[in-house]
Amino acid sequence: MSRILLKAFLGLLMRVLYRPKIEGAGHIAESGPVILAGNHTTFVDSLFLALVVKRQVFFIGKDEYVTGKGLKGRLMAWFFGASGMIPVDRDGGNGGVAALMTGRRVLDEGKVFGIYPEGTRSPDGRLYRGRTGIARLTLMTGAPVVPFAMIGTEKVQPSGRGLPRIAPVTVRFGEPLDFSRYEGMDRDRYVLRAVTDEVMSEVMRLSGQEYVDMYATKAKAA
Repeated sequence: MSRILLKAFLGLLMRVLYRPKIEGAGHIAESGPVILAGNHTTFVDSLFLALVVKRQVFFIGKDEYVTGKGLKGRLMAWFFGASGMIPVDRDGGNGGVAALMTGRRVLDEGKVFGIYPEGTRSPDGRLYRGRTGIARLTLMTGAPVVPFAMIGTEKVQPSGRGLPRIAPVTVRFGEPLDFSRYEGMDRDRYVLRAVTDEVMSEVMRLSGQEYVDMYATKAKAA
């Protein structure tokens, strides 16, 4: 019920203010496990993704978003929970494993799981090297990967600004990628890299971003 109310209200607001252009949504199967993998330039990417996809999209988020105190903390917990976020302590030593296992559970239940292979938001709008968690998920579960591109969301909420702006947004989905040919090879690091690079290549094609063969976290540190 919370998701229905949130999607109805924000969906109407989004259509009135942003009139997003949605391309290729038919590539997302109406049932069964699906991995949505795309670029990540700003905080509102997950919000737009959840609102334009008919099925509920689950994704990983920082547990601090739902552990706040007081009225604000409760409102944030309700908002992120209704939008499909699953809180995980990603800063802990086992954060990556916890995120991977959470994604696997969602997919094993036949649901839609959204992931940003870059692992963090792009520091400069370019597309960075993907981490192999996306490859592990598709090979462990057999779920197809539907690549997507968020175009224009970086103008809606530029880095360092709190309040969103009004700007045109396009959400573009590509054809499903099937990696069943690599079944049983989810521990082969060369296969994992090949699968991840294929996904990122499709995301780059859909988004038109410049590709940087470096992890975004490394670029931020530099």
